[in-house]
Amino acid sequence: VKIRYSTRGKLEVEGLHQRVWLWDNEESAAHEWHLLVRREIHAPDEFRYTLSNAPAETSVKRLAQMQAQRYWVERVFQDGKSECGMADYQVRKWSGWHHHMALVFMAMLFMLEERLRAADVYPLLSCSDIEELLKQFLPRRAVTQEEVLAQMQKRHRKRFASIRAQYAKQGVELWE
Repeated sequence: VKIRYSTRGKLEVEGLHQRVWLWDNEESAAHEWHLLVRREIHAPDEFRYTLSNAPAETSVKRLAQMQAQRYWVERVFQDGKSECGMADYQVRKWSGWHHHMALVFMAMLFMLEERLRAADVYPLLSCSDIEELLKQFLPRRAVTQEEVLAQMQKRHRKRFASIRAQYAKQGVELWE
């Protein structure tokens, strides 16, 4: 089955398909699933196994194509974490997490729209490329050495206060 064109050429796979029944010991009956075993033509020692609840009449070709779409989902999460700060949150409540994720998804939507807009001219434009362009060409406020050092001292004071508080909870006196 030919799946798609990738950076390493055509992605072609062989697929084995079988309907299987799974029972979780909690429900009254077993459920019927598709079991798909996929092997790439160019990597015959690598297998991928997938269970799917797709309709019974779904073809092996379609199941293999759906399984291959997982790459794009993982790619989105990788871009979100590395370029948009998806993994860089420190919140104490769900509302803060939701706000952070909303901003991340807006940034990801912006990058997707830019990639689509520029696809004819720059077909290989990536989220990393867009981030680099923004860093280079967006105006930045000039920061003085004194401001940088003051910010660093502020972080150090907070960090030291946190360390001292943890030691105090354990009844240990920490140096000043």
